[in-house]
Amino acid sequence: MSKHDEARRAFLVGVAAGAGAVAGAGAGLISEANAQIQPSSDATASSRPLSNGDEHGAFFNDEHAATIAAFAERLMPGAPGLPGAREAGVLNYIDLALAGAYADMQDFYRRGLASLDAHCRSTHNVAFVRLDAARQDEVIKALEDGKATGFTWPTAQAFFNTVRTHTMEGMFADPVYGGNMDFAGWQLVGFPGAQLLYTPADLESKDAFNRGPMLGLQAQTPIRRG
Repeated sequence: MSKHDEARRAFLVGVAAGAGAVAGAGAGLISEANAQIQPSSDATASSRPLSNGDEHGAFFNDEHAATIAAFAERLMPGAPGLPGAREAGVLNYIDLALAGAYADMQDFYRRGLASLDAHCRSTHNVAFVRLDAARQDEVIKALEDGKATGFTWPTAQAFFNTVRTHTMEGMFADPVYGGNMDFAGWQLVGFPGAQLLYTPADLESKDAFNRGPMLGLQAQTPIRRG
């Protein structure tokens, strides 16, 4: 993993560890870009079974799923012995969220992904997923700085901020929402998750609590069908 990737991981993990609420949050987290969302009148949040892993199909087609998976992995890259967005099932989290709680953001993602594809083809003659890691990072930086061409609504910065926020949610939210597979994000920041009980010794101890997350949470995440 490059020094650039290491620096990004260290920053994002530090942010998550410093904001403990993120680690225990659910799908109700709202992105900074939601103010720019134009919800359709018939958009409704549907209830879908949940699953973990690198799955999609609740909302994304194969092309869009590959783009989001690659984008999220550049935001939160994996490393030997350290999980990244792919290992944590971030794609599955975002896919399920857009078919459910974030259904009003479906057009936001469709338009954003179309603009991203147009920008990459105009600038590099290939789709985002065909670029090497360094060029993907260049594209993501252009989005973050609002310099990527071809974006109207959502703006380049709004699209970047939303995908980044949803990537963080997929890494660190409760596994029942389809991400944080095998508690990858929680283990990364040392968050113990929910516990059935804390013993008197736990409550009195001045040492960091290091018991693993309650496995029942993962077991409550049913496999998505279809």
